[in-house]
Amino acid sequence: MNQVYENYTPEDQEVWGILFNRQFKNIDLSATKEFSQGAAKIKFTPEAIPNFEETNKYLKELTGWQVTAVPGIVDDDKFFELLSNRIFPATTWLRTREQLDYLEEPDMFHDVFGHIPLLANQPFVDFLQGLAKIGLKYLDNPWAIHLLSRIYWFTIEFGLIRENGELKIYGAGIISSPGETKFSLSNEPEHLAYDIEAIIDSSYKKDSFQTKYFIIENYEELYSSLPLIEQIIEDRLKEQPVSKVK
Repeated sequence: MNQVYENYTPEDQEVWGILFNRQFKNIDLSATKEFSQGAAKIKFTPEAIPNFEETNKYLKELTGWQVTAVPGIVDDDKFFELLSNRIFPATTWLRTREQLDYLEEPDMFHDVFGHIPLLANQPFVDFLQGLAKIGLKYLDNPWAIHLLSRIYWFTIEFGLIRENGELKIYGAGIISSPGETKFSLSNEPEHLAYDIEAIIDSSYKKDSFQTKYFIIENYEELYSSLPLIEQIIEDRLKEQPVSKVK
């Protein structure tokens, strides 16, 4: 599947601009510095929906990664295969003006605005690729994939980082959500140190704000945790719970 750029309507471009300006202003002081730096490096602007061909030229030089168009959420095997080959799958459809504040399924604003700028950060993408390789190893074990999804959820999607003593956002699920941007940094949820065992033992919900967020000190911490992630998953598989996946 390709991104057919000429199919975007003037309204699509306008919606992108509205979403971009609203959320970039919202996260200007809240997101990791790597996000705004990455967005600048790959030339993201509110004036135009990103053209994947152009974006890929910048990413290729920065980290060797690429973006590919997909129709929607892809199966685990395809998802991990793409990431292991340094390819990030992103949908190309954009919400309508009537859907500015809520969607049940992630659109390209989440996939592209939320995720792609951090693909310019080498330790981050090395971690992403490493997670995918672990996923490919355990594709035939639903419990292992479920445990791995918790790591992905509480890092790539909903992770926080401490920069110069202040909490900042790097998870794409927060970055693309005005409401969760404010909530995640408030005193309402739990803020916990990055802990693989605690994350693997933490369930999550997709239809509400998180009740807890895990904080890394730097992106190298993510990458260096990969061996421990695999080891703990192996340990959990030995226990092989009889209860249903929750």
